[in-house]
Amino acid sequence: MNTDDIVYMSLLIFSIGFGKFYRKIEEPNARKNIGTLIGLLIVLVVSGVHIIHPLLAFFINAVIITNLSPKVCHLASFIFSFLYLFFFRTTIYFGLPYPPAHTNLVQMILTLKIVGLAFEINRSFIRNQDHQLKKSDLEEQENVTDTLSVVEMFHYCFNYVGVLTGPYYRYTTFRDSFELPFYSFADNWKFTLQKLKFVPLFIVLFLTSSLTWPLSYALTDEFYQERSWLYRYWYIWPNFFTFRMRIYIGLVLSECVCTMAGLGLYPEKCKPKPGEGPTENIPLLKKISQDKDMLSKEEYNYNAIKNISPYDTDFCVSYREGMKHWNICIQYWLAVNVYKRFPSKAFRTHATLLVSAVWHGVYTGYYACIGTVPFVLAVEDIWIKLLLKNESHKYSETRMKIHKFFIWFFKMHFFSYQAIAMHLLELNKIFYYYNSIYHAGLILGICLYVTGLYLYKLEKKNFKTENDENRGIEQKNVSGEKKIHTN
Repeated sequence: MNTDDIVYMSLLIFSIGFGKFYRKIEEPNARKNIGTLIGLLIVLVVSGVHIIHPLLAFFINAVIITNLSPKVCHLASFIFSFLYLFFFRTTIYFGLPYPPAHTNLVQMILTLKIVGLAFEINRSFIRNQDHQLKKSDLEEQENVTDTLSVVEMFHYCFNYVGVLTGPYYRYTTFRDSFELPFYSFADNWKFTLQKLKFVPLFIVLFLTSSLTWPLSYALTDEFYQERSWLYRYWYIWPNFFTFRMRIYIGLVLSECVCTMAGLGLYPEKCKPKPGEGPTENIPLLKKISQDKDMLSKEEYNYNAIKNISPYDTDFCVSYREGMKHWNICIQYWLAVNVYKRFPSKAFRTHATLLVSAVWHGVYTGYYACIGTVPFVLAVEDIWIKLLLKNESHKYSETRMKIHKFFIWFFKMHFFSYQAIAMHLLELNKIFYYYNSIYHAGLILGICLYVTGLYLYKLEKKNFKTENDENRGIEQKNVSGEKKIHTN
């Protein structure tokens, strides 16, 4: 574990512990001010003078949001924020020192928050424009135009909860944490403990894996000159395992910061979803918050800030499912603000993946990893149709388990094969590694796609022929029966 990881872990653990005292501050404005002060101190600790970047990005966005029409402020904020993110990561080409790694994390989550806020304002404006249309309860709850100010924006963007690594949560979720008293009537420690209980295991596995199979070894001459092709190919598995354990530690601890602070807590009957917040029974939010008897009896959850599900990510069957369980709140942001808003349906997926890659960084590795997702999904979709959803065959339970294992194995294989590009980052290192294994993963994917496509077309043809034959037999039998009946 390097120095950056130690600083990162220490700040997350401090933030979790501070939540116990943070919840005890009863006056909402005092709690906001203290939360933002702690958030700024965290950003200052990890950034030093580079704190100027998140502050500058925020204030320019504040000018955009408060001065431009709500019709276009979301687009202007999006364009500026992602251009600034690109500049932030290329400052050395402009004669400026490169910001610390943790400042990059701050800038990433700030970009999502401030751009997401601009999109929330745009949605509220569009709904409020149509006075003839009766707004739903959810739309009323999402209305942010009446309560928003630059100070509120600042609190939202720099509150210590999520300032370093997320998870992403909407402004309405942040606002609710001060206006609705649910956190005072829930066992926040119980929720935190449920998330924390596997973190020690993740830490042990991360340390063991990173020390035994370090990524740095894949950059040495010994790795390429003395290790076999099979060993080099196999190395993608421990590399991805180490990466998963590291991400699980960070994302779970980030969720625990929220659970200890009481942010993202809602009644279960309101069906809160990751990133989005409550989705049903919205009038109950106010009703419950004003009734102490209901507050004490209500069942709550923190699904609004659920960002990772390690078990589901590792053991779900398909690649597509695995993606849904990974960085869930970020995926919500991408889905709502990019995928659903993109004007061309044909290119929505590609645009969403491109924005995701740009958000992650400027290195080639991000684009090589994320850019190959559509191809892997195409391969998987064919084999799922053949092995799990085949209309022409009814497989036994044992055979279905074997088929699911096949899909799962290749899900983990392709995740691992793509992940090494994201970790090597630079184009020359990526190609050097992939050349050393003769691009076996890519060739395997192409072979699986071609074979699967051929078998799928053959299955459809045989299924159609069989149905036609059965239909012909049925018609023949019906004709025979009619003839006998006539005679």
